[in-house]
Amino acid sequence: MSLEELGETIKAALPGAVTGARVAYGELTLQAEAGDIVRILTHLRDDPGCLFRNIIDICGVDYPGRAKRFDVVYHLLSPKFNRRVRIKIQTDETTPIASATDVFPGALWFERETYDLFGVLFTGHPDLRRLLTDYGFDGHPLRKDFPTSGFVEVRYDDEVKRVVYEPVRLPQEFRQFDFLSPWEGTDYVLPGDEKAKAN
Repeated sequence: MSLEELGETIKAALPGAVTGARVAYGELTLQAEAGDIVRILTHLRDDPGCLFRNIIDICGVDYPGRAKRFDVVYHLLSPKFNRRVRIKIQTDETTPIASATDVFPGALWFERETYDLFGVLFTGHPDLRRLLTDYGFDGHPLRKDFPTSGFVEVRYDDEVKRVVYEPVRLPQEFRQFDFLSPWEGTDYVLPGDEKAKAN
């Protein structure tokens, strides 16, 4: 069965839950409804034509211009058929998604990472807390609206003999690019480039 046929079979088996199927770069991508994610994952794991038994990753993508700004993307592998599938669902900052830990126990760490870095909430998760950032960390660092300098600096203070948190200080102004450097692009022709510009 080709990936296109597999996508149509899954759409027919889960009407309303899977809203689209597309093949790109040799992998099947399913668009799905967030409220049906547990039913979809269970079907993909247990159906004899699918047998996607391994969860590879759960990650997030931030599109701040959309009302449902986050895509939550599930990556599964079928060792029997040597196939991969990607399931994409959409959610916003406040609407939680059902946890996949009952279907795939290995999803526990992936959901914690997605919560920590994007702020996506998962209901029914047994231990939803930060994984990669500190407990007192403010914000979610992979959101597009998170400042690149962060909010606090962490350093070890020799005087108090402990780690201290301080507001970020930028000792110099951001550089203003005037485009006069040859590495920044120029409107004028550099010596030796007149032959290349002529063509």
